[in-house]
Amino acid sequence: MDLNWQEMLFQFFGGLGIFLFSIKYMGDGLQKAAGDRLREILDRFTTNPFMGILVGIVVTVLIQSSSGTTVITIGLVSAGFMTLRQAIGVIMGANIGTTITAFIIGLDVGAYALPIMAVGAFLIFFMKKNSIKNMGEVIFGFGGLFLGLELMSGGMEPLRGLQAFTDLTISMSDKPILGVIVGTVFTLIVQSSSATVGILQGLYAENLIDLKAALPILFGDNVGTTITAVLASIGASVAARRAAAVHVLFNILGTVIFLLILIPFTSYVTSLSSILALENKMQIAFAHGSFNVANTIIQFPLIGLWAYLVTKLIPGEDVTIEFKPKHLDRHFIEQSPAIAIGQAKEEIVRMGEFSIQGLKESYEYLKTGNKKHAETAYQLEDAINNLDRRITDYLIEISAVSISTVESVRHVMLMETVRDIERIGDHFENIIELIDFRDLNRVKLTENAMNDLAEMFTLTIETVQKAVDSLDLNDMDLARTVAEKEDLIDKMERKFRKNHILRLNDGSCTAQGGMVFVDIVSNLERIGDHAVNIAEAILGKRG
Repeated sequence: MDLNWQEMLFQFFGGLGIFLFSIKYMGDGLQKAAGDRLREILDRFTTNPFMGILVGIVVTVLIQSSSGTTVITIGLVSAGFMTLRQAIGVIMGANIGTTITAFIIGLDVGAYALPIMAVGAFLIFFMKKNSIKNMGEVIFGFGGLFLGLELMSGGMEPLRGLQAFTDLTISMSDKPILGVIVGTVFTLIVQSSSATVGILQGLYAENLIDLKAALPILFGDNVGTTITAVLASIGASVAARRAAAVHVLFNILGTVIFLLILIPFTSYVTSLSSILALENKMQIAFAHGSFNVANTIIQFPLIGLWAYLVTKLIPGEDVTIEFKPKHLDRHFIEQSPAIAIGQAKEEIVRMGEFSIQGLKESYEYLKTGNKKHAETAYQLEDAINNLDRRITDYLIEISAVSISTVESVRHVMLMETVRDIERIGDHFENIIELIDFRDLNRVKLTENAMNDLAEMFTLTIETVQKAVDSLDLNDMDLARTVAEKEDLIDKMERKFRKNHILRLNDGSCTAQGGMVFVDIVSNLERIGDHAVNIAEAILGKRG
């Protein structure tokens, strides 16, 4: 290979690597500086599609990735935190938010990239406060972004003398659809529309491509970025697949609309550039921003139609886990604290049912190794954590008003029960991680070990079910049964540990297999402890 070609490719791909790393690093720093509560922001403020657009813009600016925002949104839709209509709004907002990166790139600060990175590195390595370190990550990523762009621009410069590249750009000027395909394919490969828009800005700044060819590539970049959402929706709920489909269709329709008005849109960008005296890079940034804002305005009235259309295109009953509280009505806190406590109990029972489902999914994962069971269990654990926060906040609000002695006892019991159920979620999550370790390291569990685990899982699930039922029905007999079964779990754990030692001694079990087995048994025994805590709270023995 000719040295110039080698230098060009090394510079371009090295610059691309630095750019991708920097934009992720900057996004991670912004995310940490924002308190890493993006899911909560999306959950709390997306009350309608318009609010969804605003939240989509804000979150995408924070994490510097429209794909990232869309993936989080698809996760929330899959989990039942967000409706499809709300998700469509967030996806539209994410498309607008991602244009901020193009405006940042449009700033001509490439010459100061290295000193900016030096400031960021100084804050990361020499400051002790996490908030300052996070800001250091943002600054370092900001500088690295421009260093990557400078390297890519330097790498692309020799293309000016390459006849094949000149012919390609002329073809894209004459055949806009070719530009769309180029932009789509390149973004599919790079997995970052910010990177491909940055490269396009570099090409346009070096006069290697004209505006008429650059705009279709820009539209294609927006289509290509949807692949991340599609990949994230594979194996997810029907609603999540519908949200991903909307993302694809929304950007494709926008591209078709703007290809039809390409000539007037090109004239608009040229006129805007003359009026505002914009640099070449900033012209692309304004074109990118205008495309996404206009596309959102055009398609916003169609949100209902999109939701209906994708429901027809992707049929099926959407089975999602309703993670949001169903019973926590704050009006009862002031008006009737006794009813409010009853509402809290109903929600805790729901939380308990999630813990039982999570245990069952963990057991299925142990038997089958099917990742779907692990994903469902993680979703259930997420639901338990969410309900833990919401119920605890609700109970704290109740404690601030005047309640009777009897209700005060119930209140304390419910506070403790919430904690026990949350811990059950933590333990079945631990079991999922142990099964992941088993599969990743190809650890074999003997048939006897699997039989022991099956027996203990069955008893533990039955015990937790009876504990939740005793809470739901306030049944003392059931609560006493839980205490008896927990005693059986303890005896079972001791027996199975001895069995494990015998298997180790006769060489039928490996050390790693034994570790996985003992840790799963230990987690199941602790789940039994939390089940008996719930039962003892019903019996009034705890504390």
